[in-house]
Amino acid sequence: MLDVRDLCVHYGAAPALTNVSLAIGDGELVSLVGPNGAGKTTLVNALAGLHRPTSGTMTMDGRNLMRLAPHRFCDCGIALVPEGRRLFSRMSVRENLDIGGYRGARAARAASIDGVCALFPAVRGKLDAAAGTLSGGQQQMVAIGRALMAKPRLLLLDEPSLGLSPLMVRAMFQAIRDVHAAGTAVLLVEQNVAMALDIAARAYVLEQGRIVAEGAPMTLMSDPRLKAAYLGDASVGAAR
Repeated sequence: MLDVRDLCVHYGAAPALTNVSLAIGDGELVSLVGPNGAGKTTLVNALAGLHRPTSGTMTMDGRNLMRLAPHRFCDCGIALVPEGRRLFSRMSVRENLDIGGYRGARAARAASIDGVCALFPAVRGKLDAAAGTLSGGQQQMVAIGRALMAKPRLLLLDEPSLGLSPLMVRAMFQAIRDVHAAGTAVLLVEQNVAMALDIAARAYVLEQGRIVAEGAPMTLMSDPRLKAAYLGDASVGAAR
């Protein structure tokens, strides 16, 4: 579905990504892990059309994404939940969700909001509240719900557990499982490496702007260097 080949991204003259290649199949859940500053957010922003690559190729269902305007990425079925949520804090939760569905038919938005509330019941009673008054976990629910309002085929999640309590992290990962089970492909960028690998069918490791490893999570964690770097003495199964 999504095919990325030899992608390079620069900030001015400084390289941020170098010859990154990855693929995500229809309905697949893939995790992207790596240290801070590796370029993970730069990569998802490029995949969402927010940062134009310097070179390489990106296609979605064979359609060239390299020259599309950012809003056209949504038309191709790609939606981003950015790091830090980035809600409009003074607007209501309902208005924030409506923004996610603005390219669809107005009549379908109410049903889409009902779908978000079914996934996140805590949101239903907050629809008329200002988004900035919600807890961090509730705001993350709204951010994911806003992306789902666009009915994406590929959901890009950038650090969805950042700043959340352990209880809320578990709830967030269950919601990601539910979204995936409903047929949406997911690329998950996540600081909680054990849980990110536990939930994924495949994973990529990004270091210093380059993909340094890829494969099934258990295969990656059988590499002593990667296990020591990302999990210490923990195992992937410990996240279950």
